[in-house]
Amino acid sequence: MEKLYVKTKYDIKVTKVSESRINQVNFDDLPFGRTFTDHMFIVDFKDGKWQNAQIKPFGNLTLHPASNVLHYGQAIFEGMKAFKQVDGTPILFRVDEHINRLNASARRLCMAEVPAELFREAIERLVDMDREWIPTFEGSSLYIRPYIIGVDGYLGVKASETFQFIIFLCPVGPYYPKPVSLVTAQKYVRAVVGGVGEAKAAGNYAASLLPMRLANEAGYDQVMWMDAHEFKYIQEVGTMNLFFVIGDKVVTPNTDGAILKGITRKSFIDILKNKGIEVEERKISIDEVIEAHNNGELKEIFGSGTAAVVSHVADLTHKDVKMVLPPVEDRKIGNMLKKEINDIRTGVIADPFGWVEKL
Repeated sequence: MEKLYVKTKYDIKVTKVSESRINQVNFDDLPFGRTFTDHMFIVDFKDGKWQNAQIKPFGNLTLHPASNVLHYGQAIFEGMKAFKQVDGTPILFRVDEHINRLNASARRLCMAEVPAELFREAIERLVDMDREWIPTFEGSSLYIRPYIIGVDGYLGVKASETFQFIIFLCPVGPYYPKPVSLVTAQKYVRAVVGGVGEAKAAGNYAASLLPMRLANEAGYDQVMWMDAHEFKYIQEVGTMNLFFVIGDKVVTPNTDGAILKGITRKSFIDILKNKGIEVEERKISIDEVIEAHNNGELKEIFGSGTAAVVSHVADLTHKDVKMVLPPVEDRKIGNMLKKEINDIRTGVIADPFGWVEKL
């Protein structure tokens, strides 16, 4: 749908850089998350309201040494992308879903929610200002990182009363350019029902770093997370949702409170249903996956997420069982989904779902 930002009551102050850094960037070499655009957005929450909204040159933050985020971990974030369509028009993708998920995370971590109109205007104006930073080669995009941190300068285990909502932008290339090798978790867990697994809380990712390092040292790229009680039911892979193609069906673990409600995951389910492909959201055990592999019915495993879109799994190891998947070029579902969602984003095909918002 066609959309232009509308000025809101938040009266965002804009300070532009005196000279852009864009000419210093090699757009043919964009390692993920290491290149940042000219501007950032920041707004404060204090005295019960969001105030002092501004877009300013990208730079460091100034925090009190006792800021809540540094000691008690009140920090949440989102991951979004902007693209350019084939005619050069910048677009955003499923903004409302990201607003809703950020605020769901805020509620779980006892943080101030961001009004939808503030979130939307900030994203639209910031991306519009730095639109020339949007790369256009295959698999590239402008990654958008909105996040909220607690900034009370007080040492006490309680919810912060002041927050900052910040957004910055990164031009990026493909996240996982090659199929990955996975190993199931046998000791560490990512999340439990009743915890913060379905929130995009910074601490979730910190807790995954040691298991990932151990997996890397053992020769694997990522960890497949299992349930915390039996280490039997599959949850996620690394930082992504998981899909399995078994026979003629696509199966993905249901979001039970321990699994992130991925927006790419949700989009894939909508595309599959729209194409008449059977998709099931349910518990899936590692035993079922092994049996399907032994019977020749396990055709694909892939992760889904904003950063990578689709991350194909080359092989999966569970204890002493190694399952090797078919060559990527022979996989119909994962390749179709990646192409479909990218074609919708870039305007190669019509958007039947109303997901795309043009700037």
